[in-house]
Amino acid sequence: MKTFEGQLDAGGLRFGIVVGKYNEFVTTRLLAGAVDVLTKAGAGDQAIEVVRVPGAFEIPLVARRMAQSGRFDAVVCLGAVIRGETSHFEYISAEASRGIAQAAWESNLPVIFGVLTTDTVEQALERAGAPERNKGAEAARTAIEMANLMKRLQARGGKQPGRNARRDRGRKKR
Repeated sequence: MKTFEGQLDAGGLRFGIVVGKYNEFVTTRLLAGAVDVLTKAGAGDQAIEVVRVPGAFEIPLVARRMAQSGRFDAVVCLGAVIRGETSHFEYISAEASRGIAQAAWESNLPVIFGVLTTDTVEQALERAGAPERNKGAEAARTAIEMANLMKRLQARGGKQPGRNARRDRGRKKR
C-alpha cells in the first residue's frame, strides 16, 4: 500500500494570505501565527504575500483571484466572525466558508479555511493566542502540507494544472 502525505517544508513554495480587517484585534494575531509558521518552515519574506480585505465576507473573492493567478502554491484565508445579537453571524460564516471551499475547487489549489467563527470575543482571543492554539498557525501548517501533497500528486500524473495553465485560463484568446 502506498501512502502519500505532505511535508512541513515551505522552502521553494509561495503563499498568499487573505486576512479580514474586521475584528482586527483577533485577525492580526492569526496573521502573526501564520507568518511565523511559514517562515520557520522555510518560506522567505518574498514567498509570502498578504492582502487585507474589509471582512470575512470579502475573503472568498480575493482568495479565488489569488488562487487562480498562478503565483501561489496555497492561499490561507484568515478572519474572525463573532456572534452578535442578530442572525448576521450565520450569513457571514456560511458564505465565507462556502466561498473559500468554492475558490479551492475552482482553482484546483489549496485554499485553506482559517476563519474563526466563535460565540464570544474570549473564544476568538483564545483561538488566536498561544502558538499551539493559534488557528492562523494551524491554517499555515495545513497550507504547507497541502501544497507539498498537491505537488507530489501532480508529479505522479495528477490532473492539477501547472502555474501557467492556471494563469492562461483567464486570458482572452487573440
